Amino acid sequence: MERPFILHMFTPTRQMSPFDVNMAVDAGYQIVVPYADVGVDNIAAFTQDAIFSRGPKGVAHTGIFIGGRDVVVAADMLRIARKAMVPPFEVSVFADPSGSYTTAAALVASVESHLLRARDTDLSGKRVLVLGGTGPVGVIAAVLAAQAGALVSIASSRGLEAAESASSRINERFSVQTAGADARSGAAVASTLAETDVVFAAAAAGVQVLSASQLQSAPHLLIAADVNAVPPAGIEGVGVMDDGKSIANGKTLGIGALAIGNVKYQVQRRLFEQMLATKKPLYLGFEEALAMAREVLAERPAQAAA
Repeated sequence: MERPFILHMFTPTRQMSPFDVNMAVDAGYQIVVPYADVGVDNIAAFTQDAIFSRGPKGVAHTGIFIGGRDVVVAADMLRIARKAMVPPFEVSVFADPSGSYTTAAALVASVESHLLRARDTDLSGKRVLVLGGTGPVGVIAAVLAAQAGALVSIASSRGLEAAESASSRINERFSVQTAGADARSGAAVASTLAETDVVFAAAAAGVQVLSASQLQSAPHLLIAADVNAVPPAGIEGVGVMDDGKSIANGKTLGIGALAIGNVKYQVQRRLFEQMLATKKPLYLGFEEALAMAREVLAERPAQAAA
């Protein structure tokens, strides 16, 4: 009898996200077991408990998911879990804390797709402002945009000092170059927007970080993308279903939360499915999520033609 597919879901927090449990089951995992209070100090032990108990054949039907809320802790747990493997006792591991890796990947890939379609360009050299840049999605979106060659500014409503501190930590941890930006006042945001090509709104749900008038006064803004699906919109005038809609008198394209969320959903589902189908262990973080998001969006012309 074929062994069932088991997914062990580890989180440093008190509970695993029901969203992630649902996604894993719908992707095809037959047994999904969440574990709370698993962090960098005990992830290696939990990983080895998972791999040695099923034998070399059983590990092919075993996977690990890493959740939580801290993007750096999740990256460290993914690295430690991988190091804890003892081939041939080796399983796939997927990290996506608070959905931030897949959401940020969908955000960045969606912006790239619209830049290519509308402007025949990419993020390289573009001035990107991340509002809510110290939160989980904002941090990873900033890292991915910087890796794509953008000039990234991370903004904080707590002021320039907080933004610069966050930027410094991100730069050191992920080997990228970002800068801090002040978002404590409307005037501060307007000043930064005057030199911005792309804005990501990744603040807390239900918090508006950019007004319609601020959009109108941003002379170089090509794209405004918002991941907030809870009213009010993070960017005034960007609807949740907008997917490249012209806003701000037609000079800017808007991308809304559900358009980005649809890509995020497909990315997470496909990464789970890859884990189920692979013959070799996979280690999936935000860079692999971005590659999958680009793949999802690259299929759109063929789907439209069909």
